[in-house]
Amino acid sequence: MSHRLIHRPQSDRGITTAEYAVGTAAGAGLAGLLYKLLTGGLGDELLHKLFDHVMSLLGI
Repeated sequence: MSHRLIHRPQSDRGITTAEYAVGTAAGAGLAGLLYKLLTGGLGDELLHKLFDHVMSLLGI
């Protein structure tokens, strides 16, 4: 079995960095959206319901 080296064109050198930048921006946007949802009235209500449900499952 012979191993071949894959030669990438020079124009693709910055693609990995660009992919990381897009992924980081998307992650930051999602974190901001979740923060807004959870710190608003909807998030507060959701957390209370979740807490109450877990406590009822535990029998407390």
